[in-house]
Amino acid sequence: MNEWIEQITGWLLAVTGIEGFGILLITIPLALLQGTIGFFPFATIVMLNISVLGVMNGLLASWIAGSVAGMAVYLLCKFMFADWFNRRWLSKLQKYERWQQSLNRYGVWAVIFLRTVPIMPNNLISFMSAVSNLKTHSYTWSNIVGNLSSIWLFGILSASIIFPGEDLRLLILSYVLFLLMLLVLFFVRQRSMMKKDGGMTA
Repeated sequence: MNEWIEQITGWLLAVTGIEGFGILLITIPLALLQGTIGFFPFATIVMLNISVLGVMNGLLASWIAGSVAGMAVYLLCKFMFADWFNRRWLSKLQKYERWQQSLNRYGVWAVIFLRTVPIMPNNLISFMSAVSNLKTHSYTWSNIVGNLSSIWLFGILSASIIFPGEDLRLLILSYVLFLLMLLVLFFVRQRSMMKKDGGMTA
């Protein structure tokens, strides 16, 4: 499947003459397809963007594509095709019931975690968020941050393969600092919530 997508994309690039960030005209529709059906890994899209744009610009393009797709699928599920999605994916959602409960409890932080760690497909994260008690504005920024974390990590893991001579120290260090910042924000938020709950029960 991946080879087929790469061949089609290569053909489209050759025929259309698309260069630079114009690759998004191909990879955003692919990301929407992947985010809805999920029959090929998002890593394929990241690899395509990196191979055309280089590491940094390729990761930026992948972040844009992933964020747009994640938002579009969430909105479709929540406001237009909720009944169809529930019927189509009910059995898979039940398989991830524990994570659905975590989404209801931790909200944005669960989305960021699930986007970062490949525990489940991207489309299911969007579906589960749409049927959770997470508000749209909260999902929006958690989708953006979660996709950034996921693609950043994948870029570190894949760049050494695609560009073996690339110096990745800055990319790795900045990602570690980014994760530390997220952890600090998470614990500050949890502590604030605990104090708030304690005040309400007192």
